[in-house]
Amino acid sequence: MDILEIKRDYEKMKEKLEEMGGIFDLANKKEEIKKLEKITVEDGFWNDKRESEKIIKELNILKEKISEFENIESEVEELEVLIDFVESGETDFEEELEEKYNKLVKNMDEYDTKILLSGDYDINNAIVTIHSGAGGTEACDWADMLYRMYSRWCNDKKYKIEVLDRLDGDGAGIKAITFLVKGEYSYGYLKSEKGVHRLVRISPFDSNKRRHTSFASVDIMPEVDDNIEIVINSQDLRIDTYRASGAGGQHVNMTDSAVRITHLPTKTVVTCQNQRSQIQNRETAMKILKSKLFEMEMKKKEEELKKMQGEMSEIGWGNQIRSYVFQPYTMVKDHRTNFEIGNVASVMDGNIDGFIRAYLKWIKR
Repeated sequence: MDILEIKRDYEKMKEKLEEMGGIFDLANKKEEIKKLEKITVEDGFWNDKRESEKIIKELNILKEKISEFENIESEVEELEVLIDFVESGETDFEEELEEKYNKLVKNMDEYDTKILLSGDYDINNAIVTIHSGAGGTEACDWADMLYRMYSRWCNDKKYKIEVLDRLDGDGAGIKAITFLVKGEYSYGYLKSEKGVHRLVRISPFDSNKRRHTSFASVDIMPEVDDNIEIVINSQDLRIDTYRASGAGGQHVNMTDSAVRITHLPTKTVVTCQNQRSQIQNRETAMKILKSKLFEMEMKKKEEELKKMQGEMSEIGWGNQIRSYVFQPYTMVKDHRTNFEIGNVASVMDGNIDGFIRAYLKWIKR
């Protein structure tokens, strides 16, 4: 990369760093840390375990964000030193300069996204459910493609995936899948993906090579931790057990280990069949149910707020948030933010950070 181009970008990076510092409000964050640290050494701090754990978690988040910001500040200073070396004729530093520049661009993009995550539950793990729409095998294949896309993204972020429930398609792909994404801020990032995703391509399952449109819905919920109290009355639950589906042969489950829980007042149904025992499936299903009920409560509050503001905007079936066009041209476009990428193969390989960042900036505005 040309030294003049790096130098130009370096000046933009300094401006960006100053802008991020203003958004993050470093001085106030350091004051918040002092106040929280004072609380942790007070007598009786650990008497209320739920509240004390909440404060410790908040303290650790603030410290981590400050540490990351200061690391970026340090990297910007190091880049300036390397630019000076190369400009003065020290060509041995050219390779190191390019490596440092590329690393800094990535780190600044990631941090710029992270400081937009200010929701109470953004730091939580995410529970993701993908449902194929109408369209048989073609729609099931599209749901499977989305699962692969999110798996690739999670792998790049070093997040772990745990499949909780899966229903395979009749010919190929998946009818539905629910999985847990484990990693800090996974819900904050992935909440941008909630809605209907539309695919346009020449179907590999159509012998006449016609273009097909398929839909899949993606639902994202924060995993409810012990600090969030959700009261569920056991009398409001109907719990059914059934034989988990498997690959056949030696993998067929011979016991009724899969669990379906129905919350009667809200008619919410959750299932889990991928754990080792009925007890584990039941515990996991209850965790999903709590997250669903919590999400319903959050949605109710959001709708009340929209009514007060004179707005109503529902994400409904057929009202897609994003289109993925494979033919006659290649384009992935988010219809909320108008952010788009022409390289559809890259997006399907998990390159969705641009869409996430654009969405977080859009909802901030």
